[in-house]
Amino acid sequence: MPLCFAALQGAMARPSPPRLTILHTNDTHSRIDPFPMDGGRMQGLGGVARRKAMIDRIRNENEFVLTLDSGDVFQGTPYYNLYEGKVEVEAMNRMGYEFCAIGNHEFDTGVDSLAAAMKLSQFQWLSSNLDCSASSLAPYVKPWAIKEVGPFRVGLFSLICPLQGMVNPTMHEGVVYLDPVESARAAVSALRAEGCNAIVCLSHVGYGAERFADDYLSDDKVPALVEGVDLILGGHTHTFIDELDTRPRKGGGVSSISQQGWGGVRLGRISLELKPSGIAASQSPEIVGAA
Repeated sequence: MPLCFAALQGAMARPSPPRLTILHTNDTHSRIDPFPMDGGRMQGLGGVARRKAMIDRIRNENEFVLTLDSGDVFQGTPYYNLYEGKVEVEAMNRMGYEFCAIGNHEFDTGVDSLAAAMKLSQFQWLSSNLDCSASSLAPYVKPWAIKEVGPFRVGLFSLICPLQGMVNPTMHEGVVYLDPVESARAAVSALRAEGCNAIVCLSHVGYGAERFADDYLSDDKVPALVEGVDLILGGHTHTFIDELDTRPRKGGGVSSISQQGWGGVRLGRISLELKPSGIAASQSPEIVGAA
């Protein structure tokens, strides 16, 4: 057998690494309809009907898909003012979201109102650094979760920005803010102990250390402080990250960071490959409503 043909035959026989497609949004802010045609830079973009069609297409094209949101689903249009999150939750149910972080704007009409919307959710709400046990949110919020998707055993946890200065204390009564670094380390430790081979953080703390005080935990500080996080899907600062921001992480390896603006104008799309050396990530976001 010629050497070149033998090499080609060997390459064809070698299976490609398993791939998980993660679809993600953040800070959609009650944008059920596309942005109005008012001359703004996002006019005509977005809308949950278009997003659903895009998600359905990607699911049909890929074997392993996981759909996530990083918080601030609520507040921003009259849909929230009138229905206090129920419309947004129903839209997410129909789009097939599986996990969602709690953002600060989820508290804008209070804990009991948020609990009423959460009760309708067919997806799981996460927050690792909120203690909700003394509130009406307790039945609906978990600190972390595990999702089996093909060969991927995905561990998910979530962080939120400090409530002080962001949320009126009367609106989060019974909910206690916890240290985010300690909470993240505890969640990752628990998830690794459960045999997870990919760890995803749904973050609503914000991106860009230069925006915040030195002692503030932004997404780009997490890798240096928390071991074992493969992917950070951010929110809060409405940042459009076109290329994955890859940072060295404590204990070795890298963490990849993404955030997709706000208003549902972009659907983040991450491909994770499961390799013997660990998780490899790549990104190809799609504009919702582009011609």
